[in-house]
Amino acid sequence: MRVVVQRCAEAWVTSEGSEVGRIGAGLCCLVGFTHDDDASTVPKLAEKLWNLRIMDDAEGVMNLSVADTSQSLLLVSQFTVYGDTRKGRRPSWINAARPEHAEPLFDLLVDALRALGATVETGVFRTDMQVGLVNDGPATVIVEM
Repeated sequence: MRVVVQRCAEAWVTSEGSEVGRIGAGLCCLVGFTHDDDASTVPKLAEKLWNLRIMDDAEGVMNLSVADTSQSLLLVSQFTVYGDTRKGRRPSWINAARPEHAEPLFDLLVDALRALGATVETGVFRTDMQVGLVNDGPATVIVEM
């Protein structure tokens, strides 16, 4: 599992021309799965995202999590985070899980975050989506499990 996490002032996703998810301040997460991923790792990933300390405290130090600040998460399934660019000029998607493997894991991640108390918005799996966000400072990280 690989997640590109961006701290944002707001984020939204549209699918087929309609807005399907929007959050205010929080985390915009592009989530990808590979062939070896299974349900056993999903709770650990949910816990990591929920408690990832990249939100500013009162002194402007990245010392708080979404859980601490009652902010939201926008999760968007994104197989392209497994693009391999080591050879040639065209990325290889060989490491990305097939949709029938990835979609149940994505749904489990959403459910696990909500069970922790998170407000979660999502895109629509297997559709053409456009993601927009307003960055909130220099806080982009990659989480791998």
